Amino acid sequence: MAHASPVSPAPGTPGATKAVEQGAPRAPETPDVFSERTHAVAHWALPAALALIYGYWAAAIDRGALPDVGAAAGAITGWNLLFGFVTAFVFMALYTAVRAVAPRLRRESRALAWAAFTGIAFGFIYSQSDASVLRSTVMALLVAAPVFAVAFYRYYTHEDAEGHWVG
Repeated sequence: MAHASPVSPAPGTPGATKAVEQGAPRAPETPDVFSERTHAVAHWALPAALALIYGYWAAAIDRGALPDVGAAAGAITGWNLLFGFVTAFVFMALYTAVRAVAPRLRRESRALAWAAFTGIAFGFIYSQSDASVLRSTVMALLVAAPVFAVAFYRYYTHEDAEGHWVG
């Protein structure tokens, strides 16, 4: 049984793109359900929320709030709060920097930048639990390797041969 295929806009019509005019298939467009304002707010709210969670997590580990069974957590001090906010600020600054620089890089370097950021962030949190430097490094590499693989796969499958993002 034959099925009808979707019809592309005719060349020269407002919905046609350069790729359609040249005969190349056009990728389906994802509907945008949020307004530009929502996207602008989310552009800064996501890094801020992630940074606050990361800073709280680091401060909680630093004061011993994630103890073994039966152990008591330490008190919240001004230095502990300062440590959490500084950690959150550094996390947000690095996240924002990687997010700004990564799109200008080739797919291998972009995936490596995100993997390095993720590995370093995880390694720092892991080192707060009094783990050795060697163990923290190994754990960071074990987290960064799959991040690199997934990011590289995503960039490889969503870019054309010249490295332009196609969707």
